[in-house]
Amino acid sequence: QVQLVESGGGLVQAGGSLRLSCQVSGILVRSRTMSWYRQAPEKQREMVASVTWSGTTDYADSVKDRVTISRDSDKNTISLEMNNLKPEDTAVYYCQTFPYRGLGTQVTVSS
Repeated sequence: QVQLVESGGGLVQAGGSLRLSCQVSGILVRSRTMSWYRQAPEKQREMVASVTWSGTTDYADSVKDRVTISRDSDKNTISLEMNNLKPEDTAVYYCQTFPYRGLGTQVTVSS
């Protein structure tokens, strides 16, 4: 059974930092493209960052230079380090690898 469990969300002031983690079971993160998506109220779901099985990363323009995705193959986890957070980063963040997705973790950035 494949499970993706996100953690690390919370309430932070603008300019602050958060580190999201995704604990994965049932599949190996090193063999898949792993992604973080986010969805804010009344907005479309947006890809935030992804890392391929070969280690190639990709970031949304809206978070580039503020976010880093990383993979720990030993722990089978995916992380998302977010710095200089802005109110517009407020959303539910999901860990995803097609066709699987976690339940998400809420990130709220206050101004």
